[in-house]
Formats: sequence, structure tokens, C-alpha cells
Amino acid sequence: MSSSRKLISSHSPFEAQIGYSRAVVHGDMVFVSGCTGYDYKTGLISPNVVDQAEQCFQNIAAALAEAGAEIKDVVRVRYMLPDRKDFESTWPVLQKWLGDVRPAATMIQAGLMEEVMKIEVEVTAKLDK
Repeated sequence: MSSSRKLISSHSPFEAQIGYSRAVVHGDMVFVSGCTGYDYKTGLISPNVVDQAEQCFQNIAAALAEAGAEIKDVVRVRYMLPDRKDFESTWPVLQKWLGDVRPAATMIQAGLMEEVMKIEVEVTAKLDK
């Protein structure tokens, strides 16, 4: 493995079961895998899409911090929701976390891994070196 590549884990059981990293730092780029609304410390997930969106960004912020990055470094975001009607209710959370950052963004309606998951968020960030 190249010294310019660093793997970051949140210790979610899914990482070991499926075979992926929470984030990968490669050169000056940080690729954060799709994060759902699970609180990795408790293993719990709220049934509310707004709460899940908030937890997604807490999970993302933790992965970015371990990579030496911050939310302000995000250049790309993808939102995936099983029900596109839920997207608008998450906008205040998205504005709170990314309103000043304004990365390139895409929203996709897609089924997620578990029925309880109402949103998944994936980001790419660029490290300032």
C-alpha cells in the first residue's frame, strides 16, 4: 500500500462485513464512504430523516477530522434517499453543515441497505497542504 494512501475506520460492523473503509485519504483527496444515520458509538438510528441527516454529518465530520480535514474542505456531496419527498425536510441540516461550503451536489433516489435508513451521504474533500 502506498504511503500516500491512508484507510480510516469508524469501526462500524458494516466495514468488516462488506470490506470497505469509512474514508480513504489518497494524496490530498479524502473520499468518505456513504454515511447513514447510525450513531456508531451506540449502534442506534433515529426513525426521523432529519435526525438521521444530522447524524450523517456528525459521522462525516469525525471521518474528515481523522483524515486531517474539515467540513469546509468538502468539494463534492451526494445524497441518497429512498423517498425523494424526505429530501426537503433535511435542507436545514444540509444548510447548517454545508451552507458556507457549497460543494458540488447530487441527490439520488435509491433504496438503501436497511429499511430504517432514510438518508445516506457521501462526500469528497480536498486537503489543504
